[in-house]
Amino acid sequence: MSRMKSLAAGLGLTAFLATGSAFAADPESCKTVRLSDVGWTDIQATTGVASVLLTALGYEPQVIQLSVPVTYASLKNNDLDVFLGNWMPSMTTDIKEYAAEGSVETVAKNLDGAGYGLVVPTYVAEGGVKALTDLGKFKDKFDGKIYGIEAGNDGNRIILEMIAKPENNLSGFELVESSEAGMLTQAEQAMKDNQWIVFLGWTPHPVMGEMKITYLDGMGDSGFGAATVHTNVRKGYLTECPNVGKFVSNLKFDLSMENTMMDAILKGGDANTVAKEWLKANPDAITPWLNGVTTFDGGDAPAAVKAALEG
Repeated sequence: MSRMKSLAAGLGLTAFLATGSAFAADPESCKTVRLSDVGWTDIQATTGVASVLLTALGYEPQVIQLSVPVTYASLKNNDLDVFLGNWMPSMTTDIKEYAAEGSVETVAKNLDGAGYGLVVPTYVAEGGVKALTDLGKFKDKFDGKIYGIEAGNDGNRIILEMIAKPENNLSGFELVESSEAGMLTQAEQAMKDNQWIVFLGWTPHPVMGEMKITYLDGMGDSGFGAATVHTNVRKGYLTECPNVGKFVSNLKFDLSMENTMMDAILKGGDANTVAKEWLKANPDAITPWLNGVTTFDGGDAPAAVKAALEG
């Protein structure tokens, strides 16, 4: 079966599922959908998918680059609508206040099976560094540095909290903040030269997924470890914009999907272009995302998406 025939078949099922359950078209105030991009490749991928499909449905996605703290403040202030990158439990502190007051709502879990925490090359683990408290025993080999990502990130905050606790034996260590790409470049160079390095790692990730690295034990209740990713919206968004609210609540991803798209993005691909190509090749994934959803003006969502992807 050709790719386009597969797409038609997949979206035909969607049309059947959506019949009789679609919401009414959203008001004009909902046409622009503001999404946060915090600079992580996985969120670029998932936000790219959302943007391509929203455009096909007649909405106008606006992706805004923000840090995690500013993302939550913007959701509270109604300056942002959707965030697809609420990593839990590491972001518990970041979202706690907003969730408690109800200014930010969690509407779905969009990814299972993720991981997040400090990692070392496997040869470093074999050299005696298997837990967080082992780092201090080899401070000189690590040059007293732990490599993180962008300032304001929840992982960096957790690392700083770990350094501050005497029981972790990290006195004298410093956090080196950088971009995801900058940190990975540092890690790849260190591993190429068989040097010792400790850095922030996570799954899904196509580059780290191929690295011979080991997650450190002894993270306690820091938020590092097994993770799930959730979708956040501003207060009342699902009531105000029920159709697009239903769409973002439907979004569910998996590790394989994200790894594939992240690899293409890290190799220089535009997130929306990568997402569109993935959607063309995997039409069955679209079916549940459009269940109960119409276009912005109340039209046939599967037909609109089919036309956009074929175009």
